[in-house]
Amino acid sequence: MSDTAADAAAAEDPATAAAPAPETPAPAEGDGPVEAGIPDGDGEAAGPAAEPGPADRANASGEAGTDGGPEAEADPEAEAAGGDAGPEGAAEAAGATPQLSEAAAELAAQKIERERIARRKAERETPVEAGAKLSGTAAALLAAVRAVEGGGKPPAAFDAPAPRRSVPAPAPERAPAAAPPAAAPANAPTAPAAPAPSAGSVRAVREVLARGGAPEALAPQAAAALGEDAAAQLAESPWRLLAVAGVRPTQADGFARALLGAEDTGPGDERRAAALVGWLLAQAAAKGHTVLDATTLESALAQYGVPDPAEALEAAVGDGAVLAFEEPVGPPGREYAEDEEQPVRILVGLEGSAMAEESLAEGLSRLADTFTDPADWEKAATGTGAELIRAAAGHGLVTHTGGEAARAEPRALLAAAREFGLRACLAAHAPAEGAVTVAGLLAGAEGPGRDADGQFALDLLIVLDAPQLDVETAAALVESVPDGARLVLSGDPAVLGSAGPGRVFADVLAAGAFPGLVSRVPDPGPIGELVSGVGVGELYQVEAPGKEVVIVPVRDAGEAVHRTVQLVAESVPRAFGIPADAVQVITPGHGGSAGTRALNAALKERLNPGPRRFGGFDPGDRVVHVPSPGRALAARVVSADAQGLHLDTAAGTGTGARIVVPKELVESQVRHGWAVTAHQAVGARWPAVVVVLPGDAAGALSRDWVYTAFGRAERHLSVVHGVDQALPRAVAEVPAKPRTTRLTALLRALVASAREPEQA
Repeated sequence: MSDTAADAAAAEDPATAAAPAPETPAPAEGDGPVEAGIPDGDGEAAGPAAEPGPADRANASGEAGTDGGPEAEADPEAEAAGGDAGPEGAAEAAGATPQLSEAAAELAAQKIERERIARRKAERETPVEAGAKLSGTAAALLAAVRAVEGGGKPPAAFDAPAPRRSVPAPAPERAPAAAPPAAAPANAPTAPAAPAPSAGSVRAVREVLARGGAPEALAPQAAAALGEDAAAQLAESPWRLLAVAGVRPTQADGFARALLGAEDTGPGDERRAAALVGWLLAQAAAKGHTVLDATTLESALAQYGVPDPAEALEAAVGDGAVLAFEEPVGPPGREYAEDEEQPVRILVGLEGSAMAEESLAEGLSRLADTFTDPADWEKAATGTGAELIRAAAGHGLVTHTGGEAARAEPRALLAAAREFGLRACLAAHAPAEGAVTVAGLLAGAEGPGRDADGQFALDLLIVLDAPQLDVETAAALVESVPDGARLVLSGDPAVLGSAGPGRVFADVLAAGAFPGLVSRVPDPGPIGELVSGVGVGELYQVEAPGKEVVIVPVRDAGEAVHRTVQLVAESVPRAFGIPADAVQVITPGHGGSAGTRALNAALKERLNPGPRRFGGFDPGDRVVHVPSPGRALAARVVSADAQGLHLDTAAGTGTGARIVVPKELVESQVRHGWAVTAHQAVGARWPAVVVVLPGDAAGALSRDWVYTAFGRAERHLSVVHGVDQALPRAVAEVPAKPRTTRLTALLRALVASAREPEQA
C-alpha cells in the first residue's frame, strides 16, 4: 500500500474491513475468580503505564492491560509484576513510592462532605418497614441493615466476633498525590492532608513483613494505608495486607501462613473473611460500582473459599466495617396492598462511595427545591442554545445531552447568563478554551473562588463532560453550589464513563426527576456520521470524499505499529497539512505488542529520539500527566532539574500552565503521550486521530469505547484495523458494562417524598 493517507483511503470501509487478525493469546490468569464474582464495570486503572525506558524498568503503576480498566483482560506485563507468585510479587505491583492523598484542597472538600453526610444520616428517620416476609439469612441481614441505619445495635446474629478475630474491612485505596495546586482562597474549606507515616511505624511494619516473608519494600505503603498501628494490625490479622495496592488474596494468605502458621490460618478464619469483604468491595469500586448486591458479594466470598459467606457478610455489617442498604425492587410507582409486601434487595458498599451517593442525591434535590427566582431571558433565547437558555432561566437543575457539536449550546448559555449579569462558570473534565477544569475548580486553583460560607461564588455552574463525574467528585461539586443557584449538567451519554465509582450522569437521566433537553444538533461531516452510527449500534459505510475517514488494514501488531508511525510522521501531515504534533494515537490498552508502551517507544524514536536522561524522558517529549485517577493532562517536557520534571500543559488549548512533577512521582504519574487510551483521551479532541485496533485487543472493544475513540477526531480519522469482524460485532453487540449504583433510586425516593405533602 502507498505511504500516503490518500492512498490508504482506497481501503475498505470499517463496516466491511476483514483483514485477518493474528491469533489472540489467552488472557493471563488473575488471582482467583473475582471477575466471575463481581460484575464488570468500565472504570480505568488509577495510574499511567510505566515506560520501559533505557533500563526496561518494571511497571510500578499497577494499571490494567486494556483501556477497560481493572476488570478487563490482564496485561501480561502487569500480571508478571503483580501476579500470585506469593507475597514477593506484590512489591512490584504496589510500586515503590507511597502516595497518601490527592490535592489537599480536594481532599479537604471530600472530608467535610463526609462529615456532613454522617450528620445527615444520623438525623434520618427509620426506614419504611419492608421485607417482613423474608426469612433466614436475608431476613437477618435486613434486620441488621435497619438496626445500623437507625443507629441501634445489630441483632445478636450480627454480634462482632471475638476481639482477636475482628478486623475492619480495608479502606479503599487513595490515588497518588498530585503536585500541589495553586493556593485555594482563604475562605475555602480546609483540612490537613493525611500525615506521612512515621519512621518508627514504617520500621515496625518492615519487621512484621520480614517475619512473614513479605517484601520489606511494602512497609511504607502498608503504614500509609493502615495508620500508625499498622504493625500491630498486621501481626493480629495478616490479611490486612490486602489494604495495600496490588496485594492479592493468595499473597495475603501466604503471608498469614508464614507469620502465624498453617494451623491458625484456615480459609474460614473470621479475620480473613472480614478483610476479603472490604477487598472485594474495593475491587468493585475500581470497576465503577458504588455498591454490590449482597448475594453477588456472598458468591464472590464463596469463590475465595470462605465457608460461610453469609455469616462473614453479616459480621462485617454488624461491625460497621461496611454499610448495607435496602432498596425496593419492582416497577416504579406501583402501589402495594396493605397485606402485600414490596420486595427489597440488600446492597452493600464501602463508606466513601456509598455515602457520597446519598449526599449527591440530597444536594441535587436541594438545588432543584431552593431555586425560586425564574428569569425572563426570552430576548437571549434565540439561535444556538435557545431551548437550553429558556430551561436554565426557569429551573435550578437542568440536564443537557448531545454530541460534540452540541457543546456550543452550553457555551451560548454561558454567554447569555453573563450578559444578564450572572456570575457564571463553565467547567470541563479536561482543559478546554473558556472553561476551567472540574479538578481545578474544586481545588480552588481555577474558577470564581468561594464565598464566606465556603461555597462557589457564582449563580450558574455549567458542567461539560458530566459522564466523567464519579460520585465523590460530583458530591463535592454539588455541595459547593449555593442554594438558589443554577446547575446545568451537560454531556454525551454514549462516551466512556467515569474512571471512579458511579454513573452519575446516567443515573440522573434515568431518574427523570429534573428538566432535561436533548440537543438536535448533529455532529457534522463523515466523522460525525460515522460516530452517530456507532452510538446507535451500527457501523455505517460513510462517504468521505475529502479522505476524512481512512481505513488501514494490517495483518499483525508489528505492521500496526509500523503503519501508525508512518501515518503520524508522514502520511497525515503530507496529505492534510496537519503537523505530527496535532495527531493523536488512541489504542485499547497499555500492554501488548501494539499497546501504548510499544507505540510510544516507536513514535519517540521517530519523532523525538534522545538519551532519555530525565527519568526516561527528553525535552520535547509529548507526555501525559496523571495526578489522580481519571485525570490525564496532555503536556510536553520542557526540562528537568533537582525539583523534578518541568512540563508545559498548554497542549494547544491556551489554558495550560507550567508544572513541576517531583522526581519521586515521575515514574508513577508521567508517561509518554503520543499514544493514549480512550479513557485518557475522553473530553479532548485533536485535528487528526489514529485509532489502532491490533488483533489481540479484540476482546477489549465495546460500543462506548469505539464511540469515544472515533469521536476524538475533528478533521481526520485513520483506523489501523487488525481485528477483523470484532469491530462491527463490538459496535452492534457489546454495550457499556453496567455498574451497580443507588443514585437513581435515591433521587426517585426524594422526589416522591417531596410530592407527598402536595398530594396530601
